[in-house]
Amino acid sequence: MNDATTLAAAGAGNAAVDRSRLLVPLGLLALYVIWGSTYLGIRFALASWPPFLLAGVRFLIAGTLLFGFLRLRGVAPPTWRQWRNAAVVGVLLLGLGNGLVCFAEERVSSGIAAVAVASMPLFAALFGSWYGHRPNRRETLGLLVGFAGVIVLNLGGDLSGSRIAALALLVAAAAWAFGSVWSKQQDMPAGPMNTAAQMLCGGVALLLMGLVSGEQLPAHPTLHANLALAYLVVFGSLIGFSAYLYVLKHARPVLATSYAYVNPPVAVLFGMLLAGEHVGPVEIAGMAIILLGVATITLARQKRAA
Repeated sequence: MNDATTLAAAGAGNAAVDRSRLLVPLGLLALYVIWGSTYLGIRFALASWPPFLLAGVRFLIAGTLLFGFLRLRGVAPPTWRQWRNAAVVGVLLLGLGNGLVCFAEERVSSGIAAVAVASMPLFAALFGSWYGHRPNRRETLGLLVGFAGVIVLNLGGDLSGSRIAALALLVAAAAWAFGSVWSKQQDMPAGPMNTAAQMLCGGVALLLMGLVSGEQLPAHPTLHANLALAYLVVFGSLIGFSAYLYVLKHARPVLATSYAYVNPPVAVLFGMLLAGEHVGPVEIAGMAIILLGVATITLARQKRAA
C-alpha cells in the first residue's frame, strides 16, 4: 500500500513537471506578445481616459469578472492573510507598476515606456538575491547582454521625455520587481484566485490614486479608447496577468521577468505596424541584442534544471 501511494505521488509529481514544462513556455510567449502590445493599447486608451482611473477601471473589471467566475465554480475565497498579501502585491505590481506606466505614457511614447521598464529584470535579480535566488554566471551574462540591448535601443529613439516620466518608469520597474520577488515568499491565494485578488486590490488602489490626484471619468470616451480598454481588460489583464503569475510560480524570477526585455521590440513593432512609427537600424540592432540576452537566460535556466 505504501509502495502504491509512493508511485501515485511520484506519477502526480512527474505530471505536474511535464505540465509546467509545456505551460511555462506558452505563458512566456503570451507575456512576450500580449504585454508587448498593451503599451500601444494604453496609448490608445489614454486618448480619453486619465491614467490612474484607466488602470483602476481595467483591473477592477477584470478582477470582478474573474473573482465572480471562480466563486460560481466553487473556488474558496482567500483567507484574511492571503487578502493582505494580495493587497500588498497588487499595490506594488498594479498600483505602482502599471499605474505609473500609464502616467508616464502621457509624456513619452509607448515604445520608450517599454524600453525603460526593461530595467525590471535587473531589479528582480537584485531583490531575488536577498532571498537566496542569486543569478548564476550565465544568467548574469544574459542580464548584462539584455541591458546592453536596452541601451542600444535607447540610442535610436527619441528620449526627450520629461524627468518625472523617467522617474515614474524607474519606480514602476522597481515596484513590480520587488512585488514579484516578495510574493514568492508569502502565503498567496491559489491559482487564478491569486490573479483575481491582486487585480481587485490593485484596482481599488488605482481608483483611489486617481481620485486623490483629481482625475475624473471621461464624459464621452471615444470608441477607439473604449475598445483599447476592453483589449487591456481581456488580453492584458485576464490572460496576460494570469500567465505571468503562473510563470512566476513555476520558474526562476530571472526567467519570469525576461518578458521585460522582449516587450520593447514587440512594442516598437506594434507601434510601427499600427501607429506608423519608424524603426531604424539602431532599433533593430537593439532588439536583436535583447533577444540574445533572453535566449541566454532561458538556456541557463534549462541547464540548471537539467
